[in-house]
Amino acid sequence: MDTEAVRSFVRAAELGQLQHAAGELGVTQQAVSKRIAALERELEVRLFTRTARGVELTLDGQAFLPHARSIVTGVDRAVTAIRPGSRALRIDVLGLRSAQAVVLHEYWRSHPDTDLDVVTLKVNDPHLAVAAVEAGDIDASFRSVTDPATLPRDVRMIHAFDSPLELLVGPRHPLAPARSLTPAQLRRHRIWVPGLAPRSEWSEFYDQLATEFDLRIDAAGPHFGDEVLLDILAESADVATLVGARDRYIWPTNHDLRRIPIVNPTLAYPLSLILPRTTPHPRLRAVVNHLASLTPLPGPTWRPSWATIPRRVG
Repeated sequence: MDTEAVRSFVRAAELGQLQHAAGELGVTQQAVSKRIAALERELEVRLFTRTARGVELTLDGQAFLPHARSIVTGVDRAVTAIRPGSRALRIDVLGLRSAQAVVLHEYWRSHPDTDLDVVTLKVNDPHLAVAAVEAGDIDASFRSVTDPATLPRDVRMIHAFDSPLELLVGPRHPLAPARSLTPAQLRRHRIWVPGLAPRSEWSEFYDQLATEFDLRIDAAGPHFGDEVLLDILAESADVATLVGARDRYIWPTNHDLRRIPIVNPTLAYPLSLILPRTTPHPRLRAVVNHLASLTPLPGPTWRPSWATIPRRVG
């Protein structure tokens, strides 16, 4: 069934004249007449009778009108759901407690009128997030492809912000009393990052970090969730992990966990934003501008070799 013919029928029924319906729809009166005639042939009924004042619905037309209105409304809603600027801005974050989600929440608090849909794609390979952006399933993703040359032509990546790392330890750990730490002070201490996924950006990050500062990064074992990891840290005298300064973690007060900044240099995890190269969602520019306004990290900073992506849109 031709939905434009159904739309023409609805407007003609509501306005009572084919000429007025044609004016609203931006077509000729002849086009409206042909659409309605084709619809009548398909339905095998007469929908209108002509009068001196225009057109009036037949009994069949009266019965069909509420259903026709539902068809038009459904089509309009379907188009709105996929049209950038009319639908919510869909952005993928690594987790709802991650630094990306925290910064995105800060943006939304200052722009509460933004229709924002925060999603978490359950994928480790950033190229799968790239494919979702390319397909239009999401408008942007806070992921990094460490080799930008592998990006499809229609997708690009910009620098979002740097997330400084902190050491997270329990009260029995020998580094627990420290107010801050340098990377050299982390040597010989076990830094446990369970469940590092092959081909993930963070796996490559930790490989470069361990090589650069001679750190003992232990990725052994599956990751049973943050709660289990925090429980282990609270009881351990020799296990530590690394977390982002903006990442949100919640633990019982009796855990007495310590978050210790790492300085001289600050260890920065570079977060990128993947987005379409052309026709991005119109509300995405404001998010990128918010990211650009974030205060840069002070002092000397270490980043991995692939963190050289500029920040720009348009």
